[in-house]
Amino acid sequence: MTEPKFETLAIHAGAQPDPATGARATPIYQTTSFVFDDVDHAASLFGLQQFGNIYTRIMNPTQAVLEERVAALEGGTAALAVASGHAAQLLVFQALMQPGDEFVASRKLYGGSINQFGHAFKSFDWRVKWADPFDPASFEAQITEKTKAIFIESIANPGGVVLDIAAIAEVARRHKLPLIVDNTMATPYLCKPLDHGADIVVHSLTKFMGGHGNSMGGVIVDGGKFDWSADDRYPMLSQPRPEYNGIVLHETFGNFGFAIACRVLGLRDLGPAISPFNAFMILTGIETLPLRMQRHCDNARQVAEHLRGHEKVSWVSYAGLPEDPGHAMMQKYCPKGAGAVFTFGLKGGFDAGVTFVEALELFSHLANIGDTRSLVIHPASTTHRQLSDEQKTAAGAGPDVVRLSIGIEDASDIIADLDQALAKV
Repeated sequence: MTEPKFETLAIHAGAQPDPATGARATPIYQTTSFVFDDVDHAASLFGLQQFGNIYTRIMNPTQAVLEERVAALEGGTAALAVASGHAAQLLVFQALMQPGDEFVASRKLYGGSINQFGHAFKSFDWRVKWADPFDPASFEAQITEKTKAIFIESIANPGGVVLDIAAIAEVARRHKLPLIVDNTMATPYLCKPLDHGADIVVHSLTKFMGGHGNSMGGVIVDGGKFDWSADDRYPMLSQPRPEYNGIVLHETFGNFGFAIACRVLGLRDLGPAISPFNAFMILTGIETLPLRMQRHCDNARQVAEHLRGHEKVSWVSYAGLPEDPGHAMMQKYCPKGAGAVFTFGLKGGFDAGVTFVEALELFSHLANIGDTRSLVIHPASTTHRQLSDEQKTAAGAGPDVVRLSIGIEDASDIIADLDQALAKV
């Protein structure tokens, strides 16, 4: 058989009929722990000399199918599923960073990531330095001898900006640093960062991958190409691990050594495990990922085209529009579509934003993206309310800004709801 296409992998990768029952859908292995064959079997599992299940905090058969599927879709060597996108980022940096270390991140990121990097990570003495996503040279300017990684989003949340992954990857390569790409907004259906020079990919599986707004999850994908043993900057991979009788993880596990480190050093000890039920739900969602993402993109383009001509809308930021400054980058990295999330500005400012959001009927007003349903939020009156107007504008959440996550309903119904709400502004 030839190499399966993306649509086939989304359904079949990692899965086989259950050997015990013949069940075709991957079962939910709702158990905390697994029986050992004998003492030697247990010892080999705990010593990393044999792969197998010990405890669901570390791995579980339902989780394993999800990991293999996402790794196949992204083109990685291995993956680790965890409790959330934030958990995925925590484990990635825990494997890379020591106290006092730095990393460089794009200023255009999901607000939760900005908070995690700028505040929570301070507790570990991990320090972020911010760079201009439109200027790869600005990443290079922030690199010091303490820098351990570069972090970007393929499509930035909330503005929908498509970054020049290859150019930033070249900066990372020159300095022998791993490039980490959050691919949540694009999914591997629209963009595969590993094909453009990324070394590690993370997702909030809660969003488009699961796609139905019902399950939390995150994932780390190991690209398998970074040389973790080139020097001693990454001791968790390049130095003997006392927890495992002196095993050097990169030497022992090669091109999936990073995924192993995140599992047996990070997930084992920090514990943000995904539940078997959530893994099952996200697996089911991924089966329809290609169909959903194309519908999301097609609908979003129609909605953006409609809004840009509306008398009460001052601007629309969506890379799928030919006149958008990011359109060329979108065609390079996401030729199938620019995703489902974008922002636009209301001429009436803050009060107009509040009125508009409260008048919508089909849209759900909540702080999430990537659902089958269309979602909306007015950041200035919700997530960024505590900031001054100047701070809101700097964060891309000015008083006039509305963020939409376009669902897979009929596009005419989505547009009709927007129009009736705009009529009340």
